[in-house]
Amino acid sequence: MRRIVLLVVLFVAACAPRPAPTPKPVATAPASSGPHDHRTINDMTTNELIQHFGKPRLQIVEGDGTKLQFKGPNCFLDVYLYPPPGGSGAPRATHIEARNLQGSDVSAQSCASAIEAH
Repeated sequence: MRRIVLLVVLFVAACAPRPAPTPKPVATAPASSGPHDHRTINDMTTNELIQHFGKPRLQIVEGDGTKLQFKGPNCFLDVYLYPPPGGSGAPRATHIEARNLQGSDVSAQSCASAIEAH
């Protein structure tokens, strides 16, 4: 049910006249092979995320938004990317969600760490 709601929200957002996401400023770090604080995943580009986590399990494009889903041994990490305000530049991660294989919410940090260790 949650996935359906999320897809409906993304579809409706794609129909809206140019939504302007306003991500909160967060500390960023370049992609690395070490453990990653999930707060620094925000603002990463698609290429940086793929370099860090590997090939995504899913890549869904809806309007200006893109969802990348990475799978760990016991969780899914969903990263949502949108173009920067003004529309110029590569889309960047603005929202992160994580859940276990049964669909319950889990810590994005622990899920990201599990994917990195895998």
